[in-house]
Amino acid sequence: MSSHSHGVRRGRREYPYALFLLPGALAFLAVIVVPFLMNTGISLTHWQGVGSPKWAGLANYRELLDDSAFWESFRHSLAMVVAMAVLPTALGLVLAAALFDYIAKHIGTRTASVLRACFYLPQVLPIAVAGIVWSWILAPENGALNEALGAVGLGSLRQDWLGDPDFALYSVMAVMVWVQLGFPLVVFMAGLQRADPSLHEAAELDGASWWRRFWHVTLPQIRPEIYVVLLWCTIAALKVFGAVYV
Repeated sequence: MSSHSHGVRRGRREYPYALFLLPGALAFLAVIVVPFLMNTGISLTHWQGVGSPKWAGLANYRELLDDSAFWESFRHSLAMVVAMAVLPTALGLVLAAALFDYIAKHIGTRTASVLRACFYLPQVLPIAVAGIVWSWILAPENGALNEALGAVGLGSLRQDWLGDPDFALYSVMAVMVWVQLGFPLVVFMAGLQRADPSLHEAAELDGASWWRRFWHVTLPQIRPEIYVVLLWCTIAALKVFGAVYV
């Protein structure tokens, strides 16, 4: 059979798969690409939503870059990315490794499952409920945190955690770490279960410490999970509103 016939058959086999991509591509074009181009065009004009837009060029961008409120919001957004993506991913890796390598093997898989569920519980709670509970805990007068500090003789550390500009952002970041931690933990524990145990055994026989096995054997095998968690959590951080508002 000629190479031309092989090429025709291969093209026929691949063509139906391209049809399955067409609906998604059209939806992406209509929902993402076209609105993005329209917003880009509008951003180059002076327009209040009614009437005819007037060309402004880059004037809106120059005004935005000189706006201190914009940069303050930008820093807050970066802080939320740290609190909801970077820190939960790092802590989730450590906790998942501890639950998988130590708790499950030395104490029991049931205990590891219970702890995993406890860490994941904040993901199940409605964000408004979590925000209200934490506003009670961090209340300046009779909040649980300040009361606990006073009870153990650390009353000098009592603060207006959500009202003091020096502490408010860090308090919200701590709450968001608590909210977000369960998702990376569950994903990483699932990834650790598919990791090849023979590689760990070989590294252990070669005298590698737990940390070296974790860094050189475990992490490369769960790299896809790390990418997914970072992407998912970053998107969630850029859309966060409910918990901060509550």
